[in-house]
Amino acid sequence: MIGVCNGRSVSITGLGCYAPERVLGNDELSGMVDTSDEWIRTRTGIRERRIAAAHEATSDLCLPAAEAALADAGVKGSELDLVIVATITADMIFPSTAAILADRLGAERAAAYDLSAGCTGFVYALTQGYGTISAGLARRVLVVGADTLSRVVDWDDRSTCVLFGDGAGAVVLEPVERGGFHAFELGADGAGGMDLYMPAGGSRRPASAETVAAREHYVKMNGREVYKFATRVLVSSAKAVLEVSGKDVGDVDLYVPHQANLRIIEHAAKKLGIEEERVFVNVDRYGNTSSGSIPLALGDARASGRLKDGALVLMTGMGAGLTWGSNVMTWTEGREYEH
Repeated sequence: MIGVCNGRSVSITGLGCYAPERVLGNDELSGMVDTSDEWIRTRTGIRERRIAAAHEATSDLCLPAAEAALADAGVKGSELDLVIVATITADMIFPSTAAILADRLGAERAAAYDLSAGCTGFVYALTQGYGTISAGLARRVLVVGADTLSRVVDWDDRSTCVLFGDGAGAVVLEPVERGGFHAFELGADGAGGMDLYMPAGGSRRPASAETVAAREHYVKMNGREVYKFATRVLVSSAKAVLEVSGKDVGDVDLYVPHQANLRIIEHAAKKLGIEEERVFVNVDRYGNTSSGSIPLALGDARASGRLKDGALVLMTGMGAGLTWGSNVMTWTEGREYEH
């Protein structure tokens, strides 16, 4: 699925992030499982990750990020038309985390739903938010990417527990006078679904004493196949969305890929021909936060002065499904909003 944004201009008008206070560094993690700081850093680039407190569910991570995004945009919760939460770690199977969040924000007239596309969830949700506004069905959409992966990680499995962390990022989408999104590209390859999945907890294998004993409620990953998939689609998707938008790699001011693994990011940047100074990386401080990854990176990029008004931004994600997605946009910090 690929398309150019030919409708009304839509952009991110508010941005907010939240990461739990608890920091779990590699040295501490090496006391929990057979690993070391050197082993983790050389293979993933990760130094530490954030871990949600015992009382924090995914909606609790979403709330401060969403409130910050609304304040940044100058929008009240009651003015939202739609709330989308991209997550694979919802508070519960139902009601949706988005509905819980909308209630806490006072968004009483907003539609609300969760979206499950793994680590690509935020890019998928941006696409839906854009499409809803462009079609005239909504004016203000809140998109949140958030996951509490520490709750679904097997802390006895060093191949996965070293990778993941918790966090959330939120954006407000609104019509703007100029700039904003230029194009989106999304895809999924269900044949690779079993390379990154959680075996139990759904309708095929409901929770039981047997599934719990077999540790089937944790993330399972075929690391070799996921790595091969990620290094391929990060490049192909980015190239496709740039081509359809009429942009060149040289036009990109900031490349914000999903923060899964430093080696994957470096491989993609090299294949695309994007120099290190144009690539944003914060995987070292957060690990892989799934749907929270890209918005957390956007927040850090803006805070560090690397995300500026008029910058051409390329975002690319990939994750469970197996899914992928990219978009290219002109950042509209300080732009006049459409009246």
